[in-house]
Amino acid sequence: MLLQVLKSKIHCATVTEANLQYMGSITIDEALMEASGMIEGEMVHVVNNSNGERIVTYIIKGEKDSGVICLNGAAAHKFQPGDVVIIMAYAIMTPEEAHSFAPKVIIPDKHNRI
Repeated sequence: MLLQVLKSKIHCATVTEANLQYMGSITIDEALMEASGMIEGEMVHVVNNSNGERIVTYIIKGEKDSGVICLNGAAAHKFQPGDVVIIMAYAIMTPEEAHSFAPKVIIPDKHNRI
């Protein structure tokens, strides 16, 4: 049996943009990606603490140290600048791996800086 376990989390980041005119995804500051261990193209779950919305999408790398958290495409209807979000990535592991695994969790400031 394999388990899906939290691998990385960006806790309480602030949405800086919502771009309806894009095919989809979330753009994340490269510095936040590096600190959390997330990579471009990785599937993430995004929870909007401001209104309860949840989506599953993939990451586009944003400019390093820009603070960008941009919801693109249809998600722009559910996430607006100023909303507070949690971004989570998961990994599949054996129960043995999961018992000794510790996820990377980062908590950025209100400007999405580490």
